[in-house]
Amino acid sequence: MLSLVEPSAEGHVPRALLRVGGLTVARQQLGIALALECERIICLAPGLTPDILQLQHLAEARGAQFNVISGPRPLLGLINTGDEVIALADGLFSSTAETVDLLSESQGVLVQPIEQGLAAGFERIDLNHAAAGAIRIPGRLVEQIATLPADCDPISALQRIALQAGIRQRQIPTPGQDGLFWTLVRSDAEAHTIEPQWIRQRTRDTVPLGPARGLALLAVRSFGPALLHAGTGSRALVIAAVVLALLALGAGWLALPVLGLGLIGVGWILRESAALLARIEHEAAPKRRGIDSLTAYGWALDAVIILLFGWGAGIDPAHSLLDRMFPPFMLIAQLRIVAAIHDGRWGAWLTDRSLLSLALMGAILGRIGSEAAHVGAIVAAIAALALLGSKSRLTRP
Repeated sequence: MLSLVEPSAEGHVPRALLRVGGLTVARQQLGIALALECERIICLAPGLTPDILQLQHLAEARGAQFNVISGPRPLLGLINTGDEVIALADGLFSSTAETVDLLSESQGVLVQPIEQGLAAGFERIDLNHAAAGAIRIPGRLVEQIATLPADCDPISALQRIALQAGIRQRQIPTPGQDGLFWTLVRSDAEAHTIEPQWIRQRTRDTVPLGPARGLALLAVRSFGPALLHAGTGSRALVIAAVVLALLALGAGWLALPVLGLGLIGVGWILRESAALLARIEHEAAPKRRGIDSLTAYGWALDAVIILLFGWGAGIDPAHSLLDRMFPPFMLIAQLRIVAAIHDGRWGAWLTDRSLLSLALMGAILGRIGSEAAHVGAIVAAIAALALLGSKSRLTRP
């Protein structure tokens, strides 16, 4: 159950429609509900608005039913005694993975230390605890809503009912610990204040960074909020990256392969930036099977690099096109194989197409393009064999 009732401090929109990193609080909460595989989303709101319609379309596209109610009484006809109810407080903005873990464990009322909770604007529960804005309770408790006034706050009421029924309290970790992000957003000022921290949390990498990903990370943390609030985000960067790839092909056709490789390098940084922005935009979106657009772009970029290098590597023009494309093809293929085997820092560097483009530009300008492609492919093949042999020895009984 989501709530879009409480107004923001400015009063122009509900708390739930304030944006953090281009993502509304309500959209973030819906992502949590979908990640928990909720079958029905109940939205408490005064009426149907375009923002709520967007939430409805997203929920129904993921197979969930979506109901909008204006008060607590309709809950009695939507929730059965055998159901479980997950409710998120108005304005609660929390990291999806950690929230899902906490609510997946068992039924309970999530709480936090009183000083921490009251300072963040959460409701007091008892002498030592404040609410954490999230509960998971049995559906049978919803029947007691019928005994309460029609204008009561359903989520706060269900929390009190659950505590009176003996549903246990479960304390959340300290916000900031283990990546946990947990706060109430009540005003535009609060949303803008937490935005840099939220974007850093969403773009943290557990894998080693290559040079291009490092530059992309710096750019997204600096300029990402402006793109996200403008509504363009990753899509604009993907389009720009595709345009650069097409311009690179044109440059190669005009016998300017070095310029083309330079454009490829910039395009790869845009691609990495788009991947980071997409991670923020599609919070809690289930991963779709198949090849996504960014993966497909990476393969297409490899094909463009092979063409550019084959056109400008200084290989004897008397050779057939296939002969000229074979060395760069083998170089790219071997680099992909080594990167797939070695998932450490070297793997991140070997998949960095900006770095590869820069190296190939230097080889072409130094008139050693053909030699560089052959030697690079041989070295990568030897590295792949060595890594496979090392792994084989480690797994041998």
